[in-house]
Amino acid sequence: MPLDNYLFSGLRVIDAATVIAAPAAAMMLADFGADVIKIEQPGAGDMLRIIRDVPETVPGGEDYMWQMDGRNKRGITLDLKSEEGMDVLKKLVAGCDVFITNHPYSVRESLGLTYEDLKPLRPDMIYASLTAYGEQGPERGRKGFDQLAYWARSGLMDLMHSPGTPPVQGLSGMGDHPTGVAIYAGIVTALLHRERTGEGGMVHTSLLANGLWSCSAIAQGAMAGGNTAIFRAARSQSGGMFRLYECNDGRWLQMNMVRNTELMSLMFVAMDAADLLADQRFATPERAYENRGALGDEIQKIIGERSSAEWMALFDQYDVPVNLVAEVEEKGTDEQVLINNMAVKPEDPGFGVPLLVKHPIQVTSVPPVAPKAPPGPGEHSDEILRELGYSDAEIAAMHERGVI
Repeated sequence: MPLDNYLFSGLRVIDAATVIAAPAAAMMLADFGADVIKIEQPGAGDMLRIIRDVPETVPGGEDYMWQMDGRNKRGITLDLKSEEGMDVLKKLVAGCDVFITNHPYSVRESLGLTYEDLKPLRPDMIYASLTAYGEQGPERGRKGFDQLAYWARSGLMDLMHSPGTPPVQGLSGMGDHPTGVAIYAGIVTALLHRERTGEGGMVHTSLLANGLWSCSAIAQGAMAGGNTAIFRAARSQSGGMFRLYECNDGRWLQMNMVRNTELMSLMFVAMDAADLLADQRFATPERAYENRGALGDEIQKIIGERSSAEWMALFDQYDVPVNLVAEVEEKGTDEQVLINNMAVKPEDPGFGVPLLVKHPIQVTSVPPVAPKAPPGPGEHSDEILRELGYSDAEIAAMHERGVI
């Protein structure tokens, strides 16, 4: 499909952000045809280029995070602390539709990158702001990453641990990637508003807001005046259907959607455990809850006798909502993942990864751009500057002075 035939073809996006969440939103816009210009500092560039938790990847796959989240963009390096670098940025802003930043407010204010600073350059642009803790309040300028703001500060981390154990540390990007979807949604909403009214505006969200949203099923209950002490006490001893069970192959089963007598009966039939149905300790849901520890122990004895594959076949036969706890190593060959294009094989030889994880937005009537390898540091600097009207001599001089 020609590059001018995508939903966001002709949309100019300035990605003046770093690491994952905000740049991921820019990547999503690029996936649907926007011309996204990634701005990085001269030298090392975006820290995302060096983030890697999983060692010994395939040759060329070492910067797998950058390949996943930096794709389909053009890149320019700019020293924004220099007057010349800021002049270039201002020219880019004057011609953009969307400007994305996650710089702390202290940096934005010192460089003149706030919405109020840039709005006069392009009044109808969409300015997308990501902060760690929100646009207002005492923590407005506080720095933070998803592990701190999304995971720890929101209360989500405190909810995710077993009794008697410390809270669980999160994973890289675990809060950033869903927050990126929220930024994208805000930008698209603002673009629709602009299309209808001609009015630009500021879009903003925070890692804290998205973390709170992720645990809102519990947070809303607390804000409704619920007794969280009772909630926490109930979680201190898992119910028979709310614990994990280990099979004889070391794999685990999750059963927590088996929540009524009918489903429990089907599960016990599948397990050939009719004696549990007759056991007075578990005769009613109330009795089963009172004796949930004993019920769980009885279930574990039976589950531990067979492999996970055997159990899944039996539970599927009886349509009992049980699932295998998947291992991330399996996702590269997971038929459900591949057939639904949740991960795709990139055709661009510039990619070093054999499979590329996609964002979750898919629209049948809106085809995406084929994945294109992310830019090297400043790969398109000269090209972009020429588009802005700079001469080759001026570009060469900026290279010499370290502006680009």
